[in-house]
Amino acid sequence: MGLFVLSDSKSAMSRLKNLSAHQDNRFCADCGAPDAKWASTNLGVFICINCSSVHRSLGVHISKVLSVTLDEWTEEEIAVMAEVGGNAAANIIYEANVPSDCQKPGPEASIDARTVWIRRKYVDQDFLKPTLRIKPSAASSSINSFYSAPSNQMVGTMEFLGLVKVRVLKGTNLAVRDMRTSDPYVVLTLGQQKVKTRVIKSNLNPVWNEELMLSVPSPPQSLKVQVYDKDALSADDIMGEAEVNLEPLVSAVKVQEGFGEDLGDVQIGRWLATRDNALIRDSSIQLLHGQLKQEMSLKLQNVESGELDLELEWVTLTE
Repeated sequence: MGLFVLSDSKSAMSRLKNLSAHQDNRFCADCGAPDAKWASTNLGVFICINCSSVHRSLGVHISKVLSVTLDEWTEEEIAVMAEVGGNAAANIIYEANVPSDCQKPGPEASIDARTVWIRRKYVDQDFLKPTLRIKPSAASSSINSFYSAPSNQMVGTMEFLGLVKVRVLKGTNLAVRDMRTSDPYVVLTLGQQKVKTRVIKSNLNPVWNEELMLSVPSPPQSLKVQVYDKDALSADDIMGEAEVNLEPLVSAVKVQEGFGEDLGDVQIGRWLATRDNALIRDSSIQLLHGQLKQEMSLKLQNVESGELDLELEWVTLTE
C-alpha cells in the first residue's frame, strides 16, 4: 500500500518514502521491532504498532501518531520527520544518557514495559543529558516544543485491546453557527487521545470521508464525537455531540477470535438504537473479507439539528 499525502508534491512524498526506507527507520525507535510502519510526527521517530498504542495514550500534545501506509500526511508533517532525520538522529537526543541499570524493551516486551520506557524517554526526559534539557537541540522544532509540553495530563500505565479506525463519512443538516452556514470539523476523543478532521468551509452537509485512528483501552471506553464550527476571531462553536459505545465492537472481536477464520462474511454483532443513545437506527457489525466493520448514523445531541455518519473498522495490534 502506498503513502497518502494531502499535497500534490511528489518531492514531499518521495522524501518520506526515502526516509522510512532508511535502515535505522525500519526498526522501532523504542523497542527495535522490525517493520516500523507508524510514526510520531512531532517527535520525528518511526515506531511499531505496539509502541504506537502507548504513544497515543500520551496525547497528541506529546506524540501525534500516523500510519506510514494508511494515513494521509501533510507536507509540514513530512518536513518535520525529514528535519529530525529519523530514529538514529532522534535517539541521540532522547537516549543520550540511559543509565546502565535501565534496559531498553525488546520487540516482545509487554505493554507495561513499553509504557514505562516511553514515558521516561519522552515525558519525564530521564535519558536526556542535562545540557540538552537547558538548550534543546536545534535539530527540530518538534523537539523544542516537546520540552514545554505539560506532563500532568498524562495517563498511567494502560493496556490496549487494539485500534479502531474511524472513517468520518459525512454530516447532514448541521446547525448554523455563522450568518447562514458553518465551517464544520469533527473531534474524536477516546480517553486521553484526541484527533480531528479537516475543516470544510461554508457547508451544512459536509462530506469528509476521512480516516482517523485511535487505540482502544482495556476496558473499552466510549468514543466521544463532537462537531465544531471553526471561527477565526473567537472560540470555535460547538455544533452537537454524541457518544459511541465500543463494547459491541469489542464483543464482536472476541467472537471472531473464537471462530478463527471459519466465519466468512457474516453479521456478528449489533448496537441497538434506544432512547439512551444517539443512534438513528440499529448499527450492525459485519465481518467482511476478514475485517470487522460497523456503520452508524448518529443524531447529534444538545443541538437544534444535525446528523453524522461514521464507519468503524477494527485493527488488531499485530497488523
